[in-house]
Amino acid sequence: MGKLWGGRFQKNTDHLVEDFHSSISFDQRLYKYDIKGSIAHARMLGEAGIIQPAEADAIASGLEEVLADIEAGRVEFSVESEDIHMNIEQLLTVKVGEVGKKLHTARSRNDQVALDIRMYLKDEIGEVIALLRELQVSLLDLAEKHLETVMPGYTHLQRAQPVTLAHHLMAYCEMFRRDEERMADCRRRADVMPLGAGALAGTTFPIDRAYVARQLGFAAITENSLDAVSDRDFAVEFTAAASLIMVHLSRFCEEIILWSSAEFSFIELDDSYSTGSSMMPQKKNPDVAELIRGKSGRVFGHLQALLTMLKGIPLAYNKDMQEDKEALFDAVDTVKKCLVVFRPMLETMRVVKENMATAARGGFTNATDLADYLARRGVPFREAHEAAGKAVFFCLENGKTLDQMTLPEYKEFSPLFEEDVYEAIKINRCIGARNVPGGPAPEEVAGVIARARQRLAGDVT
Repeated sequence: MGKLWGGRFQKNTDHLVEDFHSSISFDQRLYKYDIKGSIAHARMLGEAGIIQPAEADAIASGLEEVLADIEAGRVEFSVESEDIHMNIEQLLTVKVGEVGKKLHTARSRNDQVALDIRMYLKDEIGEVIALLRELQVSLLDLAEKHLETVMPGYTHLQRAQPVTLAHHLMAYCEMFRRDEERMADCRRRADVMPLGAGALAGTTFPIDRAYVARQLGFAAITENSLDAVSDRDFAVEFTAAASLIMVHLSRFCEEIILWSSAEFSFIELDDSYSTGSSMMPQKKNPDVAELIRGKSGRVFGHLQALLTMLKGIPLAYNKDMQEDKEALFDAVDTVKKCLVVFRPMLETMRVVKENMATAARGGFTNATDLADYLARRGVPFREAHEAAGKAVFFCLENGKTLDQMTLPEYKEFSPLFEEDVYEAIKINRCIGARNVPGGPAPEEVAGVIARARQRLAGDVT
């Protein structure tokens, strides 16, 4: 069968070019969107009197049959037909005859592919948002169980101040909430219909773009035909938002990897989310977390590929833009797979509370509270900081912790130290005293959890 665009050409396309040029191997996943968009376009052509209503009905019915054939596995796509759009048009014409050739009236593959990708991405964003919300619920459930589970907070990977596991988990809940908001915002900009832009300059036919937008559930139509066919900002924006999701998952996975090591022993991953060694029988490896961490680079790479692909091409459509799909599709697939496997890994891990508590009691994580004790008694904080630092050095020299120092030893560093200093530096009190909004005090974290549940109980943003 000849090319649908072949009228101007006197030679057949070389077989090397056929294979190099074709995108059907990857853009076939757009078939449902291509058919849905084509049905809406055909209905509009009939409503506008551009083709006969009976012809529009025949085209729509034929497209429904093509959809059924594809989903039943009865279709083998053709490389010679280049892409999903021309494959479907060829299949339609076989079914309904010459009338099928009228489908492409007032339409180009340029605005057609832009439509398909936007429709596809809107649906995929919805699924990513749902996965992010499920993960947030899991984090809330886990945090609620560990409101009183003490652990060290870190800066520079050095023990810093005591917090709770709940507070730590809620930090990630905040990250995934922002990811959800970014995805919803990205979907708003994808929710603009480009069909009707033609190849780059619209069409002379009296099309009704608003009708098609309503049929396909778009919130608006594009207002510049050149931009409509050349814009892939929405794909870049999705991949950037997906990259941030992967950053957050990767950071969390890095902590899970550390926490599951013998050096930390804060958690134990479930056997069903761990793997072993082919040589070392004792090994239990956090491979799921490691693989998610590794896959983050894959999504970052797709973002860079899209930006590089777009940066040097003039308006409007250029063949370079065919490179958008594989990057976008794999970014979608990767972030969804990682979200799907991360949540049950998190839900099934065992928290070793006693090891977390022991670590929180070590490393002088209550030294800031010692300085605060003096500051509340009128000592300038810089002086209080120095006195507390000297007390820490004394402990290091003498193999003690701050709570093991005697009161006379404390008074060597400040006469303002009294017996109540021991109460002030108890780990649980250090955490409970930080009851400012956003702090780690259990009652404060419980309030944050309650508000997050209320938000998640509402409609998807």
